[in-house]
Amino acid sequence: MRILSNKRRNAATAVTAAAVLALSTACSSSSGSTAAPAATGSASGTITWFANQFGPTSTDVRKTLIAAFEKAYPNIKVNLEQAPSDSDTYRSTLITQISGGSSSFDVYNGDVVWPAQFGKQGLALPLNSYFDSSYWNTFSNGLVTSLTYKGSTYAVPLFTDNAFLFYRKDLLAKAHLPVPTTWEQLQSEAETLQKDNLVKYGFAAQFDSYEGLTCDFTEFAADAGGSTVSSDGTKATIDSPADTKALTYMRGLITSGVSPSAITTFQEQQSESLFTAGQVAFLRNWTYAYADSNGSTSKVAGDVGVVNLPSFAGQSSPGYSVTGGWNLYVNPHSKYLAADVDFLKWMTGTEAQTIIAEQGGEIPTVASVLQNSAVQATNPAFPVAAKNKLNARPSFVAQYSQVSEAIYNNVNAALSGSTSPSAALSAASSQIDTALQSNGL
Repeated sequence: MRILSNKRRNAATAVTAAAVLALSTACSSSSGSTAAPAATGSASGTITWFANQFGPTSTDVRKTLIAAFEKAYPNIKVNLEQAPSDSDTYRSTLITQISGGSSSFDVYNGDVVWPAQFGKQGLALPLNSYFDSSYWNTFSNGLVTSLTYKGSTYAVPLFTDNAFLFYRKDLLAKAHLPVPTTWEQLQSEAETLQKDNLVKYGFAAQFDSYEGLTCDFTEFAADAGGSTVSSDGTKATIDSPADTKALTYMRGLITSGVSPSAITTFQEQQSESLFTAGQVAFLRNWTYAYADSNGSTSKVAGDVGVVNLPSFAGQSSPGYSVTGGWNLYVNPHSKYLAADVDFLKWMTGTEAQTIIAEQGGEIPTVASVLQNSAVQATNPAFPVAAKNKLNARPSFVAQYSQVSEAIYNNVNAALSGSTSPSAALSAASSQIDTALQSNGL
């Protein structure tokens, strides 16, 4: 999951502010009024799927999925409409079109952090009455929670992404060190490898002031027993001893020299490039980094291992991974709800999820598919992902964009040394509480 910078989001929000304000009254009343059709396979019609491309660039797995779906449901045809590849532009497009009452598309892909934002503003159809509890129970633990806002579920998980610890097998073997299972052990081993002149840096991650840092900090905080927002979404919980422990540790990676000082400007590409250049021992990154690390241009190809992220000493192992990936949403203005439901159900079933995993290279959301040995054999990260402890960012609040910005701006300030961890978290707490009282997307 390559996290795109949110710095352009303010402009996108400003452009669509009037539309969103109108939507809060225009669409909310219609989103839950339609009787729920059963997903029986008896539906017919032509639906449009608005989706950006995912999976390998060499093939379009979306077209493979559509062909398989139409074979299973011959009375339903699916038109594919290309969505913008830039996440901010795509989000702005969706807000503008749906708020204007457009039914030009029926089902659309959307980011995992959108359910609460889109649910509050009527941009997505609530799906509780369309699927029973047995359906929701098919997904891996931790995925459905992030789809829910005030008791309603606004999306189904299409594919997910997890964070992993990538490490240099050759360096650990030379130093006779085990794969670390705690963050304290990782720092100690990194310092040993550096002292023995086996590697320049010990650890790389995404510490720039952007959405990726919200992901990273959410994991460290959860590993320490902390959180950023209360489970009911009413107040900030980031200013706590556990969160302070997490941020102090992250800052210590920099002051100790385990991580380069430039890590405060690193996003996914910069952190991965340092690792594939052979200059760092441990890397926190997403699923795709395994293939990249073993690619033809990588200096560490063949020497890379992948495991679950560590936790802090005294906490349960493994550590937490935030959930990434994309969901499927239904346009509340769609005229083909029965066909939409059939499409969602099939796309989150065994056949589609196996295609997504084996041909798309994405982590399937259905637990039984992820646990399947044949599926796991297609990607070394999949069996590791099956053991991941998942923890969603606080995307269950409609003000997630502002909350995330408060997290990554203040955490980055502490990591850069311009303020203390305690002061940074106090400021973040105040800004989060202010955001939670606002009404914006």
